[in-house]
Amino acid sequence: MSKSTPVEPSLAPEVLAKYEPVIGLEVHVQLLTRTKIFCGCSTRFGDPPNTNVCPACLGLPGTLPVLNKRAVEMAMRASLALNCTVHDHSRFARKNYFYPDLPKGYQISQYELPLATRGWLEVEVVGAKKRIGITRLHLEEDAAKNLHEGFSQSATKAYIDYNRCGTPLSEIVSEPDMRTPEEAYAYLTTLRQIMLYTGVSDCNMEEGSLRCDANVSVRLHGSKEFGTKVEVKNLNSFRFLQKALEHEIERHIAVLESGGRISQETRLWNQAEGHTVSMRSKEKAHDYRYFPEPDLLPVHVSAAWREEVRRTLPELPEAKRARFVSSFGITPYDAGVLTETQALADYFEAATAIAGDGKKVANVIANWVLAELKNKGVSLEEWANLVPPAQIARVVTLTSAQVPTGGISISTSTAREVLGKMAETRRTADDIIAAEGLAQINDDSAIERAAREIIAKDPANVAKFRSGNEGVFKHFVGQVMKATRGQANPQAVNDILRKLLS
Repeated sequence: MSKSTPVEPSLAPEVLAKYEPVIGLEVHVQLLTRTKIFCGCSTRFGDPPNTNVCPACLGLPGTLPVLNKRAVEMAMRASLALNCTVHDHSRFARKNYFYPDLPKGYQISQYELPLATRGWLEVEVVGAKKRIGITRLHLEEDAAKNLHEGFSQSATKAYIDYNRCGTPLSEIVSEPDMRTPEEAYAYLTTLRQIMLYTGVSDCNMEEGSLRCDANVSVRLHGSKEFGTKVEVKNLNSFRFLQKALEHEIERHIAVLESGGRISQETRLWNQAEGHTVSMRSKEKAHDYRYFPEPDLLPVHVSAAWREEVRRTLPELPEAKRARFVSSFGITPYDAGVLTETQALADYFEAATAIAGDGKKVANVIANWVLAELKNKGVSLEEWANLVPPAQIARVVTLTSAQVPTGGISISTSTAREVLGKMAETRRTADDIIAAEGLAQINDDSAIERAAREIIAKDPANVAKFRSGNEGVFKHFVGQVMKATRGQANPQAVNDILRKLLS
């Protein structure tokens, strides 16, 4: 089979059902430190190539690494948030291999003594929860970045940007506990959310601060033995991960069903063509000749340091979702939406603290605000500067059924209009309502006058209603709302019309 030719299996559902996929993920997370892991160079993304470098991260002779304490603390935060055991003692090792993006000829990583092991996180797929084990989390330095396009001699030469070289990474290796691409997708999105909540990374896949490789194999249902594993690289989006796994699973099954053997190899996902291509064979394990890094002392994490880091952990998404449901009486679905990011959860809680009605605030934010963010193409941070939480609380109060005597209110449709105008003008809800005459009419006498005028002009429909034609009632409601420019209190309109028509 040509390694560039896609397999296009057409497998019957019963054939697919014979096999069980086995999936594990290796996720590299760039830690959000200001400087690199073993030197003082900036980790800032987007600077001109090869400007954030020094003799140490360029691997020049005579230089020595110095461990960044902040990188260790961030890796500890990630480990504790993922329920890992952070060990008292861990050690760096040299992982020896030659590649142009590795200036020293080896990578400083951790091997037999990683920082943390035996963790887990819980995912939810189609309403079912599942715990995915985490084998280890270890620290290492990132490699430089090879640039293959966009230069005058790209056809014949490779270009390398060493700015990324030495950026601190946490590699998080899962157990092979996932059985579907959907579970892998849920695992990666849950992991990303936890990393964002803890502040250890910005997890920007486009900038390479979150990178994922997948190990996948298939076996007959009921089999205890794993099938031959294939590693898939170049998965730089959540959707690509799911698509690549779907393709690989079908490819494996098609090969086995035709009597073939799966080759142990590394493959790349080609999104443009929708299939994987072979990158290199892994018939034999690569010998990285690990040995302890002689220029770095072992890492010692005292119980006091570990607990100090644990105390700084924020409330994590799962706990926050549970609290939102129990404290504010909102649905688990809305709790999931509102805890998608720490910033959104904080925005919701700030508005609820003022409005005092979590259900209504949740409805406004989940159904209106998020739609406005999408329509206007703005971030939550930009939106919150224009419409602070206090104004969300005010909108909730203005649409409350309990209107104080002499107070103003607005309809739900008007409320959404007001929200949009607040974001466009920076004016408050009250200013917009007053300036544009949007207040709801709650004066029963004014509504009754309008209703009497409508009824008096339409004796034919009055007769139809009184003869049992209930459908005509909506006609009268519509006419009264039109006469009051949609500002009459709908419940009052219904009550008053019923009384006048009966």
